[in-house]
Amino acid sequence: MKIDRHARILELISQYDIETQEELVEHLNREGLKVTQATISRDIRALGLTKVQAGAGKQKYAPVQTGTAEMNDKYLRVLRDGFVSMEMAQNILVVKTVSGMAMAVAAAIDAMHWPQVAGCIAGDDTIMCAVKSAKETPEVMDQIRRIVQ
Repeated sequence: MKIDRHARILELISQYDIETQEELVEHLNREGLKVTQATISRDIRALGLTKVQAGAGKQKYAPVQTGTAEMNDKYLRVLRDGFVSMEMAQNILVVKTVSGMAMAVAAAIDAMHWPQVAGCIAGDDTIMCAVKSAKETPEVMDQIRRIVQ
């Protein structure tokens, strides 16, 4: 449950400019994850989130971009837990995930900052990962295979 919640928090802060813990609680509660502000406070600390400028004098939560081993472990765990299969379609990598985990796995792939990956779009259990060239798609597949095996 905690891993899923952490993955969802990472997805939400990448999708929305969330400025307060209360806003994050509201987003999670709307999605059926019943959490309290105290839980979110612990999660923010565990995920190593910080506030960055969001424009117009506002701030938002964002992961610290230090590449710490702890953050990488969380992304790797989400990728391992959610991954089911993948298939190459030229420069598009189609990744199948456990139902409801596609956004979390896509966020994990994006967080890897692989130079070959332009970005990911996720549904419920499928990710369309745009790779910069068809030649680089097998490289990305190999990187994912090494993580999930």
